[in-house]
Amino acid sequence: MTPTSRIWTPPRLMAAAVTAALAVAVPAVLAAAGVRLWWLLGLGVVVAAVGGVFAPGLADSYRRARERGEDSGRALVRDSVLRRVREITDPVLDLGVHPSRHADPLGAAAGRVDAAGSSDRVPPYVPRDIHDRLVELLAAGGFVLLVGESMAGKSRAAYEAMRAALSDHTLIAPRSKSVLADAIERAARLPRCVLWLDNTERFLGSDGLTSTNVARLIGGSGHHRVVLATLRSAEMARYTDAAHPDTTDTAEARNVLEQATQLRLRRPLTSAERERALTRAWDQRIADALDHADEYGLAEYLAAGPELLNDWENAWEAGHPRAAALIAAAVDCRRAGLTRPLPRTLLESLHERYLARRGGNRLGPEPLDEAWAWAMHPRRATTALIRPSTDPDSEPAAVEVFDYLVDATQQDATPENCVPEQTLTTALAQGDATEAGQIGAMAYDYGHYELAARAFERAHALISADLGSEHPSVLTYRSNRVVILGELGRFEEAETEARAVLEMRTRALGPEHLDTLASRSILASALYGCGEYEQAETAGRAALEAFTRTLGADHVDTLTTHSLLAATLREQGRLEEAKAEYTKVLDARTRVQGADHPHTLASRYGLGTTLEFLGQYREAEAELRVALQGLARALGPEHPRTIIARGLLANALKGLGRLEEAEAEMRAALYVQTRLLGPKHPNVLQSHTNLGILLRRLERYGEAEAEARIALEGRTRVLGTAHPETAISREILASVLRYQGRNDEADRVVG
Repeated sequence: MTPTSRIWTPPRLMAAAVTAALAVAVPAVLAAAGVRLWWLLGLGVVVAAVGGVFAPGLADSYRRARERGEDSGRALVRDSVLRRVREITDPVLDLGVHPSRHADPLGAAAGRVDAAGSSDRVPPYVPRDIHDRLVELLAAGGFVLLVGESMAGKSRAAYEAMRAALSDHTLIAPRSKSVLADAIERAARLPRCVLWLDNTERFLGSDGLTSTNVARLIGGSGHHRVVLATLRSAEMARYTDAAHPDTTDTAEARNVLEQATQLRLRRPLTSAERERALTRAWDQRIADALDHADEYGLAEYLAAGPELLNDWENAWEAGHPRAAALIAAAVDCRRAGLTRPLPRTLLESLHERYLARRGGNRLGPEPLDEAWAWAMHPRRATTALIRPSTDPDSEPAAVEVFDYLVDATQQDATPENCVPEQTLTTALAQGDATEAGQIGAMAYDYGHYELAARAFERAHALISADLGSEHPSVLTYRSNRVVILGELGRFEEAETEARAVLEMRTRALGPEHLDTLASRSILASALYGCGEYEQAETAGRAALEAFTRTLGADHVDTLTTHSLLAATLREQGRLEEAKAEYTKVLDARTRVQGADHPHTLASRYGLGTTLEFLGQYREAEAELRVALQGLARALGPEHPRTIIARGLLANALKGLGRLEEAEAEMRAALYVQTRLLGPKHPNVLQSHTNLGILLRRLERYGEAEAEARIALEGRTRVLGTAHPETAISREILASVLRYQGRNDEADRVVG
């Protein structure tokens, strides 16, 4: 039975209930982001490897600091807020609360200055519904995390609750990750303190906030220490949200967040919050925000988030297109995974591509200096679209982009506005190990497999020297590379690497650890790619049984391993068994992940392929059309997964006798595949095989022979002479020769 497409079906990352990131799209991803490695499975398989990793880029900062002879205590004082909570009078300057526009003169003249701060810097506080509960949690001590969208009011709510509950505590608020270790050391020596971590994603990693140092701070007795943190929802999804299995991050980061008591703050006001806001409407800023409360959240409006987003969007056509392009480059660098301040030189090197996509010189772009001035100008005395970085470890003139713009872009992410490959490539050169892993995850999600391989290789190289070859995080990046090798059609390398990682994980973690089970599933995928279908079935069944026992039959990771088993059955010609297994997986994925999730659509085209093998062409066409349309919407019309589905649909059309239509689809799919993957990729060679079979049926034997020879020569070189698909190509070429009466040549081909 001729396979219709070489489909690498590596297991998805179970630990990755985050996105990408991404969603990725990743991101929301991933989602985001995202982004987001939805084709993989297994705890720690494809991650940014924060847990246990001392990110080398940041490690270099420490080394440089030591070489300069800087005292860590002085660095902490320089780069932190370190004083009593009651002494904090400017939450904007000290704690990162977003400023509002200036107060109206009447409110100020009336002496209506809120006890929480100046009426000019921040408006009077409107207590949120979670306020009392937050005060109680802080009074009890421990780790408290506020989660919500950008501009939901997280920082202000945390500040007000802290003032109410912990006014006599010492506040330690590090502004950068480079001094967090010293901040934790200082906090651990104080009996009453608050460690303030705004935008927690900046501090995650083994050189930052880990489960060990959180436990050190809040564990034990005889003290009252609090870790008070905020995290944007989009970032939370990258780490912990099981509803987004297409996003990734490390088990360590997830463990940190799971230690916290989490409170969620919604951006729109509830009816009770609106009532409280009305009592503060003497401040014109509050009154104006209430007039727009049906459209925007209170903090969102006060901090001019929508206004700044509108300014950016208008800039393309309102005389500031170069500034808009700089902002777009900054937003996409953040979406890609760069969390540190961005060098201006980086954005300047990228922005011309964004400008060109919108019209280039036709837009009349302003001079570069003018563009920077416009982008960094504060709006309504509030924050700017881009602002200078305050991180002392960042490059001179480094900048940070307004996170509301990042969130808004990611929430509207589609295949059409994904992060460009050139941006990912350029960002990769800037990234540390964690960021390289995130870029690799997004590149994988977008189908940029060569770039993903480079990203994971960079991440692996950056951390292996520091941690040793068998550290779990090092193995994570090595495992990532195995998956990408499969996508690139380098199956023998993938098998060798998969066996090595499995052996080390078994030795270090034990045979039942989820990382080890993930490696078993990845090995099964590699064996499938090598054409060792019986071995792949054996390994796949063992992994499936273990995942089912550990995670349950409907867990997304179990389902991915189940889908791999169905594929191995199909390739062995056990079609009714394969159909039954694919049907089970499709039903479960539809129920668990939804009909439009890419995982579900992948199961649908797996079932469609099996139906085509069974000769049930009409049923196959129906399944494959749904899969193709869904993948085109979710991933874009030229994503490698979408092109696979297009080629499979062409095969079903051939079975229905609609040969001209099938040929058009096959040639279109082959053209895109060749451009995306290269002429010798196994998927491309399979497409040549399918086209050759179709041309033989059309009695265009010369063209059929040419396609069959391309497939045979390529498979012999890429897969080897003993691979089942190489043998299939020999039979196909021989059959074309026999149709032309060239029997002796045919015998030599198969002999």
